[in-house]
Amino acid sequence: MKILLIGGGGRESALAWKIAQSPLVDALVVTHDNPGFPPGTVRATGDVLRIAQSHGVGLVVIGPEAPLAEGVSDLLTEAGFAVFAPSKDAAQLESSKEFAKAFMDRHSIPTAKWSCHTKAEDAHQAVDGPCVVKADGLAAGKGVIVADTAAEAHAAIDAMFDGAFGAAGHRVVIEERLTGPEVSILALCDGTRAVPMLPCRDHKRRFDGDGGPNTGGMGAICPPQDVDQALVDSVLQDVLQPTVDGMAREGTPFKGVLYAGLMLTPAGPKVLEFNVRFGDPECQPLMMMLDEDIVPLMMDCAQGNLSVERLSWRTGAACCVVMVSGGYPGAIEKGQPISGVLDPTRDSAAFYAGAKRDGGTVVSNGGRVIGVTAYGSTLNEASQAAYAYVENIHFHTADWRTDIGGDQ
Repeated sequence: MKILLIGGGGRESALAWKIAQSPLVDALVVTHDNPGFPPGTVRATGDVLRIAQSHGVGLVVIGPEAPLAEGVSDLLTEAGFAVFAPSKDAAQLESSKEFAKAFMDRHSIPTAKWSCHTKAEDAHQAVDGPCVVKADGLAAGKGVIVADTAAEAHAAIDAMFDGAFGAAGHRVVIEERLTGPEVSILALCDGTRAVPMLPCRDHKRRFDGDGGPNTGGMGAICPPQDVDQALVDSVLQDVLQPTVDGMAREGTPFKGVLYAGLMLTPAGPKVLEFNVRFGDPECQPLMMMLDEDIVPLMMDCAQGNLSVERLSWRTGAACCVVMVSGGYPGAIEKGQPISGVLDPTRDSAAFYAGAKRDGGTVVSNGGRVIGVTAYGSTLNEASQAAYAYVENIHFHTADWRTDIGGDQ
């Protein structure tokens, strides 16, 4: 089988690494350059439908959120291709926070109290102390401001309506501030069933101790030690399966990956946000932990016949530490030569994200440059292995958090 993978970031690097291990795959065709894609990967350019047709692919895997919001899945599905990704309508769970919140209210899925506003003055009136201010649309994981004070919330509202996140901030959601540890639980979905994966914990804040601004993700662990199978089962019962059921009842069956970002509040798990694809960097440790061929699972989801009750996972844990260009998430330097990256193994890999080839050299080309991911028999061992690998990689202005997987 030939598989087309759309996207070129760290998530897609990890997906390509896992997909290429499948004996079912004759060729992996990609739409983007990534220095970490496996040897033999076929780079194709142009319209994705023509690429799929000309290469005769049997399955299309869409990695990033933007093509999903644009309806690329619908285009390919209508042309007869099996697509591991939700439709444009189903992708509104991520592309519009207002849609997602209203959907959760309709289907009694636990979430924070909220309101949505198209005028700054109305949003300001909704602020009453600490809260969360969100751009309604897609903002590359950065459109959420957790305000510790009313003043911070008002400043965030002004920034959004002044264009800080472009069109994504033309509508602003104000949410109740929840408390508790965060966890991400993703599920494979075939339109009627949700099969959960191992829980993950993403670290979005830029600096150690969860300080500084939100980012696209500074690292992730899988699984966190404070999340047991009973909690995963309860999230499946109260969040994941009701979401799939609700989408089906509303005529927009959900296929692909449903990502629930959760807060473990004193009143139980509540949904902070939905994503409709693998998280980046959660995908990296998940792929290292998955102990079975991912390709049949993706095909079953695309064809609406996912039959497994549980997925097979390695024992132990995996940790991903994201190396960034200094200055991220602000101004950065690109074009810095990268050295020290080794060929991936079953237990360690440097998944390139913001990087490209420049002649015979791989150089930095973005804020989040590499997701260094390692496996261990315990989370502590995985974290130590990831950081040992990080110390081996060098590029000018390289920076990273030092506390991913620590104190677990």
